[in-house]
Amino acid sequence: MTFPIALLQNGSGEETTGMLDQAQDAGEGIKDAGRDVADDSFEILSIVNDFFTDAYGYLISTQFISNVLASLLVIVLGVLAYRILTHGVPRVLRWRRGREQVFDAEAVARIKRQDTAITLIRNALRYVVFVVVALFVLSIFIRNPLPATAGATILAAVIGFGAQSFLRDIIAGFSIVFEGQYSVGDFIEVEPTKAAGIVEEFGLRTTKIRALSGETIFVPNGAMQGVRNYVSGQQRFTVEVQLSDAEAVPRVLESLDEAADLYLIPPRLIGREETNGRIRLRILAEVLPSMGWLVEENLTERIKAAAGEDALASEPLIYKVDQASLRRIRDLIPEEGERES
Repeated sequence: MTFPIALLQNGSGEETTGMLDQAQDAGEGIKDAGRDVADDSFEILSIVNDFFTDAYGYLISTQFISNVLASLLVIVLGVLAYRILTHGVPRVLRWRRGREQVFDAEAVARIKRQDTAITLIRNALRYVVFVVVALFVLSIFIRNPLPATAGATILAAVIGFGAQSFLRDIIAGFSIVFEGQYSVGDFIEVEPTKAAGIVEEFGLRTTKIRALSGETIFVPNGAMQGVRNYVSGQQRFTVEVQLSDAEAVPRVLESLDEAADLYLIPPRLIGREETNGRIRLRILAEVLPSMGWLVEENLTERIKAAAGEDALASEPLIYKVDQASLRRIRDLIPEEGERES
């Protein structure tokens, strides 16, 4: 029995020795891994420290300071050039206005086109000067700006896909200018936003509208699905009133003076006819566009109240017809001889 026990003792001793060797190897591996992590952390900290040291050295270097001063000079010159151009171009476009004494429809349309060109040039100069100054500053800091410009072009293309609405507004602005849809000074109504007012400024991307109530409305050019342009800047209404009592005529005429300040041209009598005991009055009123309710509701109610139910032969009739437009439509309609042929 002694021999087997000795063998067991010898075997357990060898196993114990092997386990101790493995534990020592594992400990040495952990120590080596810790040294590697410490070395990597130290290397990263060294890289970061070198980066900030180099950046600080560049920021306080003579070259960087001279580049900053040159960039500030370019920016100042760009702003100065922008100021000169925005003040000089309008003077060139307006130099003939002082000679015009009579402002007919053609002269007014020409003035509106000039104002539109002035506002458009001002907005375009803003973008052009910004791009030119940015390229000059880029060339100051980067001696070879071609790779940077190529990278900026690629970046602009990528941003362009995300800024489709911006590009759409600019393209729509060019279309409005070339087609002459409206000009500065025109009264327009925009669909579908129903924004209405006088065009104060026209830009490549937006149109600035001054509403009758005083607020300013900025409408993107690409968002306009339709534009109603009141070229004459007014709406003309003819109201026909039929009375059965002559004594009601003075009361009706006195009611026309009420709220006259709200009208572009206050209501006035332009015709009076008497047939078969009835008196027909034709009243003309001109209001600003989008204020037709002033005639269709307010004026008619005041006329009915002044005349009274007994003297009013029928409901007032309202005609909204522009004579110039009516003549144009008549010119387009062929005559009877042309139809038969």
